[in-house]
Amino acid sequence: MNLLSANNLSHKFDYELFSNASLELDEKESIAIIGTSGSGKSTLLHIVSTLLKPFGGEVFIFGENVSKMSKKRLMEIKREELGIVFQSHYLFKGFSAMENLEVAAILSNQKVEDELLKRLDIAECIHQKVTQLSGGQQQRVSIARVLTKKPRILFLDEPTGNLDKATANEVMSVFFEYISTMNAGMVLVTHDEELAFKCHKVYRLVNKELLRIV
Repeated sequence: MNLLSANNLSHKFDYELFSNASLELDEKESIAIIGTSGSGKSTLLHIVSTLLKPFGGEVFIFGENVSKMSKKRLMEIKREELGIVFQSHYLFKGFSAMENLEVAAILSNQKVEDELLKRLDIAECIHQKVTQLSGGQQQRVSIARVLTKKPRILFLDEPTGNLDKATANEVMSVFFEYISTMNAGMVLVTHDEELAFKCHKVYRLVNKELLRIV
């Protein structure tokens, strides 16, 4: 089943970032987008994840045109079906790590799973305040918060940037297992080409074009 289609996307600020960018994401599939800093990778991710409107082109999620969705329908999809991991964790700083996960669980009518906390190595620190955690722990809590809501599509913007290599590999294993077992899909933006080439499809943003290289 197709989860996401992006057709002929273009975007610009004071200058053109990219044009005619297209990609397709199916169930159990992972896509990586690589490119130099400033090439527009994160902007493209923000467009396909519905956070930003493209200058041109269309995005379809589950076969529905995002630009023609009602505000209510778009909000439902964002809350229940899409999971976004940013470079910054955006956790609620006045809460404990567990309270952050519980908010996600309540909003999506899901449960916080002990096994996920163990896999991400945050079970022992889960009741600490967010401000007491290391940067790497905060990022893993952020990842757990997203996975707790059981999204159908994961959008990841440098999700392992604050993690050492061993932990980063373990976290990516969690993501790959998740999309396989949950019939989900994943779009990853990364500078790490070794990581990118573990995905099913690899695109490079270069010279304002999105080129598929794998």
